[in-house]
Amino acid sequence: MKRFPNAIVIILGVIVLSWVLTFIVPRGSYDRLTNPDTGQTTVISGSYQLIEGESLGFFDLIMAIPEGLISRASLIFLIFLLGGSFYIIEKTGALGQGLQWVVDILQKHEGIALTVISLLFAAAGATIGLQEEIIAMAPILILFCRSLGFNVYVAVASSYGSAVMGAAFSPMNPFAVVLAQKEANLSLMSGSSYRLLFFGLAFALWVWYLIRYAKKNRVEREPMNPNRQEPSWRNFAILGMLCLTFGIVTYGLVSLDWGFNEISACFFLLGLVAGLLGNLGINGTGLTYIEGMKEMTFAAMIMGLASCIPLLLKEGMIMDTIIHGLFTPIEELPASLSALGMMASQALLHFPVSSYSAQAILTMPILTPLSDLVGISRQVCVLAYQYGAVNMDFIVPTNGALMAILAIAEIPYHKWIRFIWRPLVLFFSLAAIAIVTGVLTGF
Repeated sequence: MKRFPNAIVIILGVIVLSWVLTFIVPRGSYDRLTNPDTGQTTVISGSYQLIEGESLGFFDLIMAIPEGLISRASLIFLIFLLGGSFYIIEKTGALGQGLQWVVDILQKHEGIALTVISLLFAAAGATIGLQEEIIAMAPILILFCRSLGFNVYVAVASSYGSAVMGAAFSPMNPFAVVLAQKEANLSLMSGSSYRLLFFGLAFALWVWYLIRYAKKNRVEREPMNPNRQEPSWRNFAILGMLCLTFGIVTYGLVSLDWGFNEISACFFLLGLVAGLLGNLGINGTGLTYIEGMKEMTFAAMIMGLASCIPLLLKEGMIMDTIIHGLFTPIEELPASLSALGMMASQALLHFPVSSYSAQAILTMPILTPLSDLVGISRQVCVLAYQYGAVNMDFIVPTNGALMAILAIAEIPYHKWIRFIWRPLVLFFSLAAIAIVTGVLTGF
């Protein structure tokens, strides 16, 4: 497997496959309505019909590359600016010294350290859908885990993996649960206690798996701060500003409806102030920022290329056909099997639709009346979407954040699959229990 394709090659292959599918899959479309007040577009259930259209040419395939990059411009620049900011903080020595201080406190308590790290990222995934932001943190997280004797798989799993788990089983993720409940005309945050129960079970399974794996696959410790210097007041100030920035960003996302641009602005300012406070000087801060942005180029390109896939499927007018083909067969199944079929269909659909918020907007208007028809509550319908779509972020190669983080960690995609498939099976089994229990109890 030494010649297994890297992340760029895999995504380019999926892009070409998506283009080929536009010649094979029949074109079809649902009717849509746009709310003039909010600008939100919803799909009209039962309106699917086959349509005529021109095939995409080879030049359309090539044009999808820059168009995909442009469509994710705000996210790409977030990655660049986050990367530059964290690179500056790392170069001041504040991050390394601060984390080494944490490592010293947690010596001989690695299990507690792993639990705390996982809980922090799971909470971030559950509350703000944290994923792409982890890309810039990946290098320092890998160093931190190595200082505790953990390998790169543990570093990626405890951060990105925990965030995905938290988002998948969250009772409040605004980009998954809240959005899907809104599309299903449910009270926002309703059913939180039930979801929170299974979030706790999923987190317990996850931490058990990580600690068990980490103990069996320990690596030699590598100190983050070889010179063992104590953090200065400047470094404590930089770390304090980092924590403050995360707090401001979290508040902005939850309460002020912030997007990527606002997050980018906050971290851009953090990077500049940290560089000046860390004695890098004006020129040194600027040059260090550029170096940090260079480190993120590969990750940013992966994010942009991943956006080409749904773009091609929409322009080829086959996205709605894929949705129709996945969900129509479950109409004739018993309620419990139909609900599990919804989860499986949502999981499969997440390969071409890598954004789970976009997937909610695409599918919930179709699945809501379908769930009413087959006797499934709308809360269970949301569960099927939530568990099916978001859990797939562990493995779908069309998820730019996953592929970027694996590239930074130098983990081949097939080796990541070999590592993650067992906990993913556990999560889907737990999700199936939650869904069937929901059907039987009338959740």
